[in-house]
Amino acid sequence: MQKQLDLLPGTLDMLILKAVSLGPLHGYGILLRIQQVSKERLEIQQGSLYPALYRLEHQGWITSEWGASENNRKAKYYRLTAAGKRKLLTETEDWNRMANVIAAILGTRPEEV
Repeated sequence: MQKQLDLLPGTLDMLILKAVSLGPLHGYGILLRIQQVSKERLEIQQGSLYPALYRLEHQGWITSEWGASENNRKAKYYRLTAAGKRKLLTETEDWNRMANVIAAILGTRPEEV
């Protein structure tokens, strides 16, 4: 059984954009998608999710419309905008570049300094 990981600061928006890029989702569905894709290693709290969704929508990176959920309840569904696709691409590139730099630093041996 793997331990759940704490979300790194600044990554929530990127994870939400990625989850929504996989298809339109309502808020709770976004939480479940992130848990599913992370193989239950990440859990986003609803108290963090909804302010982030509001912020992302205000920035024009996602859009929403009302629809019916799987259990026939009214739910707000979010989808990525063109600007959101561009933002996700740049965030992903920045994240990968930073992860590579950190991995290189952590992999440095004393004789390499």
